[in-house]
Amino acid sequence: MSNSEAAAEAKRIIEANFRPETPVCQFPTSFRDDSPVPAYGDTPPVPQDDKRIVPAWAAGIAVASIGVGAGITGIGCGAWLVLQGLASVTLYSVLMVTLPFAGVAMVATAIGGAINKARNAVTTNVYEGPVVQSTQINNTSNQRGMFSRTRNDVR
Repeated sequence: MSNSEAAAEAKRIIEANFRPETPVCQFPTSFRDDSPVPAYGDTPPVPQDDKRIVPAWAAGIAVASIGVGAGITGIGCGAWLVLQGLASVTLYSVLMVTLPFAGVAMVATAIGGAINKARNAVTTNVYEGPVVQSTQINNTSNQRGMFSRTRNDVR
């Protein structure tokens, strides 16, 4: 086979193997209305089909984003109200802000005291025997230059 015959045969084989089974449908990307326009007045409406389909995941994300936005807006309004109240610092506002913390600390102290009382057993120690008290004081002092050190050992 010559080069031109081989090229023609290769082109024929490629076109035969890669030909689509069904023709590709072309959809128009624009619409042109060629109907005549009235000489005066408004143009009558032309029906245009709207066949958009929103996927379920996109609708879910849209609803979730609306909910999150509303929730964040509520939190922001609450924070604004709290900070607006804190901006006018008075004795009453400081007391009202610290009142919950003081209440929690008071309850924690009361619970800790009750647990401590319940845990401590009543113990009475009775010591018998002679008591000797011996007091001995050792005083060493070192002074060198600007610094000095005094050690008192009381036994």
